[in-house]
Amino acid sequence: MHNSDRLPPRVTPRRRSGRHRDPLSFDKWVGTPPLVLVAYGPAGDEADGTDFATEMVDLVRPYRPETSLHLARTHGEADRLAGVLAEVARREGEQRNNPCDAVIVPLVAGPHQPTLAAIDEAVRVTGVNVRVTDPLGPHPMLAEALHLRLAEASYVRADRMRLISVVAPSDTMADGVLVGSAGGPDAFNAAGITAVLLAARLGVTVLPAALDDPAQVEQAFAQLAAAGCRRPVIAPSIVGQEFPAAEIAALAGKHGARASAPLGANTITAKIVALRYAEMLNSLGVEQQAALEDLPAPAGARHRREN
Repeated sequence: MHNSDRLPPRVTPRRRSGRHRDPLSFDKWVGTPPLVLVAYGPAGDEADGTDFATEMVDLVRPYRPETSLHLARTHGEADRLAGVLAEVARREGEQRNNPCDAVIVPLVAGPHQPTLAAIDEAVRVTGVNVRVTDPLGPHPMLAEALHLRLAEASYVRADRMRLISVVAPSDTMADGVLVGSAGGPDAFNAAGITAVLLAARLGVTVLPAALDDPAQVEQAFAQLAAAGCRRPVIAPSIVGQEFPAAEIAALAGKHGARASAPLGANTITAKIVALRYAEMLNSLGVEQQAALEDLPAPAGARHRREN
């Protein structure tokens, strides 16, 4: 027998898919400005012959497939920043549907002053309407990326699931880490935050130091030695060419230490790039979390609209 007094089944509203799904929205949205990744230095200057900036573009693309992605560099002839911005602005001028001509994400681990100055100069020369995001760090995931580089070099241990170190005494495991920055005092301050986050993951003494300040590096290694560290390692908090790899190796040799690889291009740094871009879109009002009126109404007779 049908019971007319029975309440309809409760249906939980489902959030809309697409651009309201999460901070890394994957669906096409008119009004999404181009994303320009700016790498410090010229093309093809890495010691191992690889180009981390090109790899970074390939890694970021799956996170933002709907966005026009461009690579620019602060030095050299190929992909020079001013030329890339001028071309992007020309294309956007033809469409005229975006809140700005481009969003720039600096591919640096902290406020690297030479990179930021190059961006400011290129914007001044071209007059392009752009928005510049924060650098990749400080960010908790940047500490995870440094941890990964240290683990790849067998200087620390990493759990497969949670990437938590369990350091055991050995001749290869680091008992102290120096997080090296480059680019000025603000970059050093950012490295200090990353060092705190990395220390929480490793359970060993971790100190920041500006790689371009020999006196500061000397002091940091002295502090590590005073803390009982006998197997120190330099973890360069740099993404690409902000500080020469040969000089990092020289610093490590001078102080009886070893060094892990720079952050470079990997899925962690690529995801931070995508998050920085999403943060800027949120501030521009292009992407935001779903509002109440965007959610579908619950199903059922007692939720029907009155005529």
